[in-house]
Amino acid sequence: MQLSLPTGLLVAFLLASLRSAAWLLVVPAFSSRAIPPYVRALLSMALALPVAPGLAAHAPPAEVFPLLSSAIQQVVVGAALGFLTSLIFSAVQAAGDLIDLFGGFSLGFAYDPLSLSNNATFGRFYNLLASTLLMASGAHLMVIRGFTTTYRLLPLDGTLSLPALERVLTSGLGQFFVATLQIAGPLLVVLFLADVGLGLLSRVAPALNAFALGFPIKIFITLSLGGMALLLLPDAITRMADEAARAVMGVAGA
Repeated sequence: MQLSLPTGLLVAFLLASLRSAAWLLVVPAFSSRAIPPYVRALLSMALALPVAPGLAAHAPPAEVFPLLSSAIQQVVVGAALGFLTSLIFSAVQAAGDLIDLFGGFSLGFAYDPLSLSNNATFGRFYNLLASTLLMASGAHLMVIRGFTTTYRLLPLDGTLSLPALERVLTSGLGQFFVATLQIAGPLLVVLFLADVGLGLLSRVAPALNAFALGFPIKIFITLSLGGMALLLLPDAITRMADEAARAVMGVAGA
C-alpha cells in the first residue's frame, strides 16, 4: 500500500514549520536553552501541522527559487513576530534590572547560561518567575493562539506590511515602558525617598556617615518590599500575553 502526499500540502507544512521555528527561537520561555533543540523542532512542526491544509492553496510552486524566496520570507516573518512578543515580555526583566540598579544589587552581576547574558539578582529572578507564571497560568496558550492566527491573516504568499509593523512596534515600545514602570515603580519610589532621606540626614548629622549606611539600608528595603512587587506579576503576565497576541495579529493585518 502506497500513500501519496500532495506536493502543495508538503510544501505548505515545511514553510509553516520554518515560520514557527523562527518564532520559537525568539519568543520568551520557548527560546530558553533549557528546552532541547529537538523539542523545539517538534513543537514547531506540531504548530504547523493543523494549519498546513489551509495553506496548501497559498504554497509556492515546487521550484528552487520560489521555495528559497518563500523560505527566507517565512523565517523573517517568524523572527519579526517573535521579536515583537519578546519586546513586550522583556518589561519584566527590565523591571528587575531597575530594582537591581536602584537597590544596590547591580554590583552582583553574574553570567546567566540560560539567557547567555550577564544579569543581576532581581533581573534573573524576575525573568525566571515570568517564564514560570507564563506557563503555569496558561497565558502561553494566548500567545500561541495569536501566532497561529497569523497563518490565516498572513498566508505563505502574503507580504508583511511595514507600516503595520512600524505602528505595532511603536505601540509595543510604549507598552514595554509602561509595564516596566507598573511593576517596578512602587519599589523605585520607596528607594528614591530613602535616598532623599539619607541625603537630608547627611546634611543634618554629617558624623553619622549616612551614605555608608545607605547601602545596607537600601538592600534591606529592596528585600523587604520586593515581595510586594511580585504580587503585581501574575496580572502583568496575563495582560502582556494578551497584548502580545494582539500585537502579533496586528502586524499580520488583523
